[in-house]
This record gives sequence, structure tokens and C-alpha cells, in this order.
Amino acid sequence: MAITAKELERIVARLRRQGSDDALVEVKACQNSLSKDVWESVCAFGNTRGGVVILGLAENDGFRPVENFKLEKVRDQFVSGLGDGSRMKEVIVNPPRYALSRIDFEGAQVLVIEVEEVPLRSKPCYLRDRGMANGSFRRLDDKDIKLSSTEIFELQNELVPSPADRGIVDEATVDDLDDNLVKRLIAKEKERNSRALRGVKTKAAQLARLNILTPDGRVRMGGLLSLGSYPQQFFPKLVIDVAAHPGLEKSEPDGPRFLDRVICEGSLGEMIEEAVQAIAKNLRTYSFVEGAGRRDELEIPRDVLREAVANAVVHREYGPYFTGQSVSVDVFLDRVEITNPGGLWGGKTLETLGDGQSRCRNDTLMKLVSRIEYPSEGAAAEGQGSGIRLMIREMRSRALDEPRFEAGLDYFRVVLQRGGAEIAANRTWLESLSKQPASKVDEAILLEAQRREAVSVRELHGFLGHDSDDIRAHLKRLEKEGMMKRLSKDRYCLVEKGKAAEKRARKSARDDILSALDKAGEPLSMKDIAELSGRKLSTLRAQMTRLVAEGAVQATAAAHSPDRKYRKG
Repeated sequence: MAITAKELERIVARLRRQGSDDALVEVKACQNSLSKDVWESVCAFGNTRGGVVILGLAENDGFRPVENFKLEKVRDQFVSGLGDGSRMKEVIVNPPRYALSRIDFEGAQVLVIEVEEVPLRSKPCYLRDRGMANGSFRRLDDKDIKLSSTEIFELQNELVPSPADRGIVDEATVDDLDDNLVKRLIAKEKERNSRALRGVKTKAAQLARLNILTPDGRVRMGGLLSLGSYPQQFFPKLVIDVAAHPGLEKSEPDGPRFLDRVICEGSLGEMIEEAVQAIAKNLRTYSFVEGAGRRDELEIPRDVLREAVANAVVHREYGPYFTGQSVSVDVFLDRVEITNPGGLWGGKTLETLGDGQSRCRNDTLMKLVSRIEYPSEGAAAEGQGSGIRLMIREMRSRALDEPRFEAGLDYFRVVLQRGGAEIAANRTWLESLSKQPASKVDEAILLEAQRREAVSVRELHGFLGHDSDDIRAHLKRLEKEGMMKRLSKDRYCLVEKGKAAEKRARKSARDDILSALDKAGEPLSMKDIAELSGRKLSTLRAQMTRLVAEGAVQATAAAHSPDRKYRKG
């Protein structure tokens, strides 16, 4: 949908407040002709998430219109450069789709170009005269950054399963595999009556069926990584590097570089187990009395650490560009960061990570590690797409911050906030209650109710992942025990909050309306206010009626007018 004059006003107002372009908008003066660096921005938007190019405004003059802007000439140069009319003049290879419009703005006309993201199968788009290696860009804040060779590789292969885990390790032999792990795997396959072993008798043939060896007995990379005695003999950097830092960032001035460092080697299962132990050693542990015994609990749940580390190892890129990079784990005072080489794969985005759909670039490796029973922890990964959900659920159940996920074109990172103080405070509060919660689910519900004004069955279902009827049963029991109060159907709050919860909720809605009007500096519709505040229209309308009656807010039109907006009184 083409940008309107009103939307353009809002965009420019935002840029003026910022004092610069941003990740979504690039502004160029282009008074007499199209500047060449426009093409870098178009490529960057095409390779990232799309964006808007505005031509005819001067950033160094407060984003004001350029005098004597030759709009038609600049427009024709842009259209020609993207190949419309003649592919011979095409400046960009794999050009993005775009929408172009001229808009009246502050007494002049500007050219607004909405650039779409290029489909995955066509990335990267790049400048023809510079070639793919030097002419590919991505958008980072207000900058157009040249793509590295690894980023280009990831873009080109984002929909292609990696052949690396099926590749042959030339110098390795079957003697480089851990015989105990091999025996355990074959025994497990026989136990489950695996079709993979049907009709084959020799060990070599069995390993070939499982994609550990080739039919002629050479070792595949996935087999070496999952079953090898020491894969690092052939790939020294395929390790997990765990480092504990003394501060909030790496290499704090005037201090030691590391408090602890462990290079985890061996098979994937061994590396994962050693890494989890190394991380746990550098976290706080809290002991709690539970019934007649005690419970020790890490400030980050061990299951979350294991899942994050296992995901990093299994889902990383093992192609030739990346075998010189390790999985890194950095333990800071306030968080743990787990980073693996290789970006999101298979069309996955940060928004779809928790959808339960498993996609793995290393499908052979994933299958192996989900079947191999390692001595201490069982299978290293389950391969069902539930890992992200598990991490979120386990952190939520302790009233800790959810994992934060970050992704670049050639890396992926999980950030886990350390929750030592929260765990201690939460435990103290739970123990202060007149009656003790009967289960961990009860604890999670009470802690979430403490954080919020009120909780609903629907919210708790999404939060904990438990069946809605089970949650209702827990809430009813907590209500019966005098710990929760029912506010309405499927909505509860702590007894100690009572009526104050609803009162504060109404006050908060009122404050959100006034805050939105203050920030905008212009009349807003109810829809605009809802978008800015994140509240439902039904919640806002009742408060708006009161604010207008009090004179705190003024309406710009009659009550039933479609043009009705609001401003501060």
C-alpha cells in the first residue's frame, strides 16, 4: 500500500526527532540527479526487511524539501536503473519490487519509493558493476553495510539443506569413532526394530545405513561429530568455548580478561554436557526447603541451559566457511549469551521461532543426535521443534525474564538473563504466604499474579503451556485456599490486591491515553491511541468518555463522525 501524505508527515517528524535516518527509512537530496549511493540503500532494504527511500529532502537541512528538485528526471533514472523498460540498464541484479509515488510535502513535491524485501530464493540482490562479493548490502540502523562472505553464503543457502553433515572427512577412519557410542546406537536401533538395519549384518553396513559411514566405509562429518572419540583432531575449532567474564561486557578495563574458561571438546553429547557444567559452575545456586527435604536450583534452570547449548551445536552451520568458528558461551554478571555460527535457516524468523515447527539445516546430524543415548544425559536433542517453547516455559514458570533471541545473517544468539535476585525474592515471597503452594504450577501462577494486576486463564495457558482446564482447576484451588480472588469469568488476582487491581488498571488506561496524546503532538484517532498504547479499544473508550467530560481531552468532531480525533485539553 502506497504511503499517504499524512504517513509521510509522521515519518519525517520521527526522523527530525531522531536527527537521522533509521533502519526503515533512507533520505537523499538528489537535487539534480539520482545519486549512486541510493542503489546501496535499495540493495540493503531488499536484502533485509524492506524500507522506504525518500528523495527530494535534505537531511543536513532538517529534512526539509530541496529547492528545484528535478523529480521527473530522478524518477526516470531510478525506474531505468531497476530495469523497467530495459534489462540492459539494470543496475541491480535480483532487484526488489517497489512502489513509487510523488507526494506534496511542505510546499514541494518529493519522491517516495517503498522497497520490498527480496524473496529468499532470489537473495542477495547486489550492484551489477561491483559483483556479488563487493556489491551486496544489508541495513543496520541508518547504515548500508557490505555483506561479508559468510553472510552471502547464508543468504544463498537459507532454503537449502546443508550437505556438510553428509560430507566425507578424508583423513578419518572408523577407528576414530567411539566404539561404546556406536554399540549403544546400534543396540538402540535394534531395540526399536529400526527399518534402517533391515537386511544388513555387518557393522560397516549398519553404519552406512545410519549415514555415519559411506557405503565404501569413509566417515561422514555428522557421524564423526556425533560418535567420534575426538573430532577436534580434524576440526580444532568445532568446540564450545565457555568464558566467564568479571563484568557486563567482554574485556572490562583494568580487570582480568576471564574469571573462568573451559574449551569443551569430544563428541557433541560430551561437549554439551561439559558446557552445561561449566556454565552452571559460574552461576549462583539457591537451596530451598521443600517438605522434608531440600531443593537446589540454579538461577537459570539447567534444562534451559542444556536446550540452548544443544540447539547451538545442532543448528549451527558446518559448511567450509564456518569450520573455523566455535560455538561461544559468555557468562556475564547479568546474563548468559550462547552464540553459534550460521543464521536462522529454512525461512524461520525471530517471530516464528516458537511455533513448534522444527527446521534444521543439518538433518542427518539432527537425526543422529536425537537417537544416540549419551551416558550422562541421554539424547543430545529431540528434534521435535519444542526446544524454544521449553526454554520460554521454564523461565516463565520461575517468573524470570524470557529468553531473548538475536539473529544476524551469519549468527544466532540466545540471551538468558540471570535471575539470582529474582529467585531469592520470589522464594522469600512464596514462603511468606500463610499457606504454601501445593505444586510448581501453583507457584508459577502466584508469581505471575504478583507481577501483574490480574491474570486470565488464557494468559496463563500461553504463559505456562498447560491445558486451560488444568489451569482453571489450579486457580479454583488457590481461590478456595484464600490466596486468589476471582474478578470475572476466567480472570483472577491475588487476594491482597483485591479491588485495587481494577482501580489501578483503570488509572493506567487513563495515563496511557494522556501519554499517547503528549507524545504525538497532534490529534489522534482511537485506533491510533490503541496502537501506541497497546491497549484494547474497548478499554480505552470508557476512559476517553470520562476524559472528554472532564475537559482533560478535546474531541475534534461529533461523537459519531468517522473523522473524530482527540487532543489534550
